[in-house]
Amino acid sequence: MIVVICLITSIGCNEKQYPERKIWYNQPAQYFEEALPQGNGHIGAMVFGGVEKERIMLNEATLWSGGPFDPYMNPEAYRNLPAIREALFNEDYELADRLTRSLQGKFSESFAPLGDLNLDFGIQEVLNYKRELDLRNGIAKVEFDIHGEHYSREIFVSYPDRVMVIHLETSDPDGLNFELSSGSLLQHTIQIDGSQLVMSGRAPVHAEPSYRGEMKNAIVYDSLKGMRFQLRAKVLSENVIPRSDSVLSVKGKGEVIILVSMTTSFNGYDKEPGIEGVDESELCEDFLRKAAEKGYDALKQDHINDFENLFNRVSLYLGEPIIKPTDDRLLEYTKGSDDPDLEALYFQFGRYLMISASRPDSPPMNLQGIWNPHLRPPWSSNYTTNINAEMNYWPAEVCNLSELHKPLLNFIGEIEKSGTVTARTYYNCEGWCCSHNSDIWAMTNPVGDFGKGHPVWANWSMAGPWYCTHLWEHFNFTNDTIFLMDYAYPLMKGAAKFCMDYLVVGPDGYLVTAPSTSPENIYKNDDGYNGAVLYGSTADMAMIREHLENTITAANTLELDQEWVTLIESTIEKLPPYTVGKKENLQEWYHDWEDADPRHRHVSHLFGLYPGNQISPAKTPDLSKACKRSLELRGDGGTGWSKAWKINLWARLMDGNHAHQMLKSHLTFCDPNPETKYHGGGTYPNLFDAHPPFQIDGNFGGTAGIAEMLLQSHNDVIHLLPALPDAWPNGEVMGLKARGNHTINITWAGKSLTKTEIFPGKDGSISFIYGKQHYKHNAKVGEKITVRPGDFK
Repeated sequence: MIVVICLITSIGCNEKQYPERKIWYNQPAQYFEEALPQGNGHIGAMVFGGVEKERIMLNEATLWSGGPFDPYMNPEAYRNLPAIREALFNEDYELADRLTRSLQGKFSESFAPLGDLNLDFGIQEVLNYKRELDLRNGIAKVEFDIHGEHYSREIFVSYPDRVMVIHLETSDPDGLNFELSSGSLLQHTIQIDGSQLVMSGRAPVHAEPSYRGEMKNAIVYDSLKGMRFQLRAKVLSENVIPRSDSVLSVKGKGEVIILVSMTTSFNGYDKEPGIEGVDESELCEDFLRKAAEKGYDALKQDHINDFENLFNRVSLYLGEPIIKPTDDRLLEYTKGSDDPDLEALYFQFGRYLMISASRPDSPPMNLQGIWNPHLRPPWSSNYTTNINAEMNYWPAEVCNLSELHKPLLNFIGEIEKSGTVTARTYYNCEGWCCSHNSDIWAMTNPVGDFGKGHPVWANWSMAGPWYCTHLWEHFNFTNDTIFLMDYAYPLMKGAAKFCMDYLVVGPDGYLVTAPSTSPENIYKNDDGYNGAVLYGSTADMAMIREHLENTITAANTLELDQEWVTLIESTIEKLPPYTVGKKENLQEWYHDWEDADPRHRHVSHLFGLYPGNQISPAKTPDLSKACKRSLELRGDGGTGWSKAWKINLWARLMDGNHAHQMLKSHLTFCDPNPETKYHGGGTYPNLFDAHPPFQIDGNFGGTAGIAEMLLQSHNDVIHLLPALPDAWPNGEVMGLKARGNHTINITWAGKSLTKTEIFPGKDGSISFIYGKQHYKHNAKVGEKITVRPGDFK
């Protein structure tokens, strides 16, 4: 029977003390992909843990090349649309490919590395070395012994106080002796100010994407424009003297504390940071002064309280841990050893990364989160909007970190401004849109350097409806009607206007997008032509259908725009239906064409299965079967993020064993040595996702996939353990969120549900599904509901 135990005022989701959630190693990091990531949404740090020299690589989330751009850069591009559509509807795809290049503008700018902080100890031989990162509280530690004396370093990046704190300690009576220095790949100067090291600099006004190769003016600086930055490192010790104009010499006793702040002149996406920017020096000094006044103990405790409040909302237990260094565990796992706790650790590592890289007042996470060592990073470390930027935030709601979704949600409001110009000048449409790439300047135009880019990646225009699924999901998980009314719905409405205006009547009488692409994939048509541009790709139609249906539901929820809702409904009726191809797969192209690369990494035509909600085994079994066939034909290979997406897709198909197979493939050890050439994704020793190279979206996609295997929820129906694999016969997950703002705890044993606890987030009927059994309960906010297997019918 269902038992309503009590009324509660708070939910404790960490009721059981699970194994430690630490990643640890017996040696320092040699490569970036072995270092320990830390952050507070603003400061990103990578701790290498060196013995002779500690290198801490630093980023600041707003430190980008460039500045505000002109959205009217190609003001009459839309005039080319009629010719492109004529070519498409005449089935002249080669001509359409050529003509579509006219719908291109500038490339995005790049996320820049701030620099390194170096502590040179001059130590070489040590014993009992250990380097670890505690995911629960975000504290990194390095420990070792020298001649019987113990040395330790403790490092954390505080969100409450906006500083990085380094605590050095030793039992050696001779104390701690080291030199402190810094450096940067950007233009910079370094000076010593008492016990402070101050590095000031400027980012380029332009950085060419790395994939364009070596070229003249790849990096361009300006004496007035461009982002300014400053780093200040203050040593709290009595004996600090300048060794040179740029190096501090420290002779500490048993303890030394270093406080580090860093800021930029960023003042908003529409302000030139070199001219209209904030005073980064004053801001940087202010953070440092307040932190020094507060003191180490208070800094540490406030940091722990902040971090644990977020991390401890969700716990996952899949089995006892194997007590070995993380890189050894990953290697053994890759060779076939079972290690369910490593999978649970990986799940929590994804949540850790989100807490570290995304805070309500920070920019959204980019391709590398907030950790980038390159002046011209892979794919500019930008916002790649045809999967990667969105995948970064897939775990936010279900993994009980809803407020950390806000940077992306806020960013949508920024791109709407330039996106309105892009919609008008490139497509002659109302509303707003966004293309394949964006950056901190809220760029929305198709990229490609005004015709030099291949349409397969340059000419995609559906980021608006995809982004809007995040607005709708945030409402679904939070029940925040004010957010929906005042912020989300107006943006959803604008993106819907673009979609409806961009649709045109195709040769078969359906409303289709033209030009259209299926992100980064190439078709081979019946004439043997390998092309990118077509009309009415399945991906376009799925995203538009999903968005229009969500917009209707939002309008009905708010009781608004009923005449317009009727118009949207009539538009949806005219969209082409999903089609099953001759191979029994879900057709990716409007016509039943072959893929030029049958194993292509993108599976955008399956959007309606995940992250969308149009296809499911329960309501559309035939289309689900076709999706499964598409996945089989596409194969289990791909880049890191591609494998992560497939975990989620197989989970939506209720195939837990295949989802787990994808997870195992996703967690394949990838050697960080740049001389080792890897393909097909994987995971680096520090658990960063390997595209390769490093892309953080695979981490977040993997975390979301594990959650999707354990809990799914749509339309007030909560599906418990929908894709539980044989590899997880026993376990417990506590604190996941279901749509409706319901908090869920699930315990199982012998692959069977033993108990579920639900903390309702809204009043009303909730339906539960376990296997093929159902139960319905009329919930009240404040109850704790316990459901056991015998309650299902």
